[in-house]
Amino acid sequence: MHAVDTDARPQAVGSDVYAPFPLTTGPGVWGLVRTEVRTAGTTVVVHHRTGPRPVLLLHGVAGSWTTWTPLLRAADGVGDRGLVLVDLPGWGASGAPRVPLTVDGATEVLTAVLDALGLGAVDVVGHSMGAFVAMHLALRQPERVRSVSLVSGTTWAATQASRHPVRGVLTLPAFALLRAGLAVTRGVALPVLRGLARVGLLRMLAAPVFTHVGRLDRSVLDAFVAELRPREFLAAARTAASYDLRRWGAVTCPVVAVAGRDDVFARLSDLDRLRALLPAARTVLLDDCGHFAHVEHPDAVARAIGLA
Repeated sequence: MHAVDTDARPQAVGSDVYAPFPLTTGPGVWGLVRTEVRTAGTTVVVHHRTGPRPVLLLHGVAGSWTTWTPLLRAADGVGDRGLVLVDLPGWGASGAPRVPLTVDGATEVLTAVLDALGLGAVDVVGHSMGAFVAMHLALRQPERVRSVSLVSGTTWAATQASRHPVRGVLTLPAFALLRAGLAVTRGVALPVLRGLARVGLLRMLAAPVFTHVGRLDRSVLDAFVAELRPREFLAAARTAASYDLRRWGAVTCPVVAVAGRDDVFARLSDLDRLRALLPAARTVLLDDCGHFAHVEHPDAVARAIGLA
């Protein structure tokens, strides 16, 4: 995967610039150290640093800890705060679990990570699937979660498309068709995707989830293909299909949700339903933005969730 690996912290730019930063694979610029945490299911790779008011960052499907580096750049490395960036089991450099990961399993993994690092309460920021997991963590372990920020979260529309795949082709076609394609191809999906990328079709593959795929740095595109894991994607969809989102009404910590107007894995009504369930939740809608808000408009996301 091509990515920028540098120890020089770049200057943040205005939010009117689309996708201003590449992904960075070098943790040294953020003062992060790499730790492997053994959990019940597998070994999890964590990049972290100590500091006050730690922030736990949870990637989504087609992501890993590096997906958050544009947001770190926009937020000046989140100042002196502690950081915890987890590669969830089956993603990034973490080992695949023996059985497909569930949302309860993800919560257990994160609790083990926080325990291993000696951390109590954290502010949790989750993208896509990571947003789903963040809300479940706040539900199951309220004493460990000070606040939750959902970035391009997959919530009601994605859950319904997972539960009713045929109907999902009409209501959330990009999500439903991707799920169907991965279910059919499974083990050969990733080699096929990488083959298409080699013949110059990488931007076409990523186009549905980014508003301006032509403006993306190659590092973002390469990571998207490399981290699109069929087994884990399908497991996440199955978990969503069986989950009752009304449970989130019991979440008591502050919640903010940031979404892109062009997100093909969500609907604008998802923000309305979140506010109906949690009236105190704050929602932010970004124009000119798809499913990776923290990559497409990292400055705006950093401000919206209080990291800038």
